[in-house]
Amino acid sequence: MKSLKNILTIVLGVLFVVFGLNGFLHFMPMPEVGPEAGAFLGAIGSTGVLFPLISIVEVAVGVMLVTRKFVPFALVLIFPILFGATIFHATLDMGGILPALVFWILNIVLLVLNRSSYKALFA
Repeated sequence: MKSLKNILTIVLGVLFVVFGLNGFLHFMPMPEVGPEAGAFLGAIGSTGVLFPLISIVEVAVGVMLVTRKFVPFALVLIFPILFGATIFHATLDMGGILPALVFWILNIVLLVLNRSSYKALFA
């Protein structure tokens, strides 16, 4: 079970590092989105703040997961970003819902596998 936990942690970490770096380096093409999704992304992008912040958090979480340092913290830290991405894809861009669900599944499995780290929060 410990090796599965380590493998899933590293896989999720690598994914976050790749997607976070893509926010800065743009090495993956942006998929086509509908007009509503495009308007939403354009409005967020025009602020110049939120997308870089999301990318920084993704890279930081990815590094924490890959190095297996502060894993319980990283899993909680990324939760709001996963939630926002899933709501975006569920309501405005269903084409991207599958990757969002994969991230959710990996995150939830790792949260469960690290549940002993969260006991103090619920005491």
